[in-house]
Amino acid sequence: MSSTNSLTVESGSNERWKFLRDVVVFQLKMFLDNVRDFALMPISLFAALIDLIFKGKGHGSLFYQVLRWGAHSEEVINVYSAIEAHERPRVNPNYTVDAVIARLEGVLVRECEKGGTAASIKAAMDRAIDQIQIETSAITRPSEGSGGASGEEIPQQAQPRAARLRFRELVHLCPLFMFAYDRISSAD
Repeated sequence: MSSTNSLTVESGSNERWKFLRDVVVFQLKMFLDNVRDFALMPISLFAALIDLIFKGKGHGSLFYQVLRWGAHSEEVINVYSAIEAHERPRVNPNYTVDAVIARLEGVLVRECEKGGTAASIKAAMDRAIDQIQIETSAITRPSEGSGGASGEEIPQQAQPRAARLRFRELVHLCPLFMFAYDRISSAD
């Protein structure tokens, strides 16, 4: 009886230590990943500047080499390796950062080609952001009448503003795009 009890205690202890190890390793990897990201920002901008000034093998060859290095280092760090044995969350390909930027870029290009003013471009961007918000709300929100987990739903009139706020938070990752969006927004 005591041997069964000691096995249970030992396996529980091993799980606890594995968990604590995963926590410490995750924090270390996050630190390394952030240092890498912090270094990649100026390095990639400097590489792009060099590519703009000096023509190399092709347009952006140095910049894309930096991106390849960044992608490789991301795989080496493998921040989320602790969940490899678990099911990873699925990502809707329509709502990745690249997909959302492509949609907004398409709106911007269409409006510019039509000769749109800053106000019409801003209105078109707001409509696109509102549409993305409605689409993602429909995906994440339970069916009408079920109440949802919190029992509260975002009022319909607040949804577009909430979408713009989330978009502005996302855009802070890209200072040049933020600058352009602020210029268009301030044109009203």
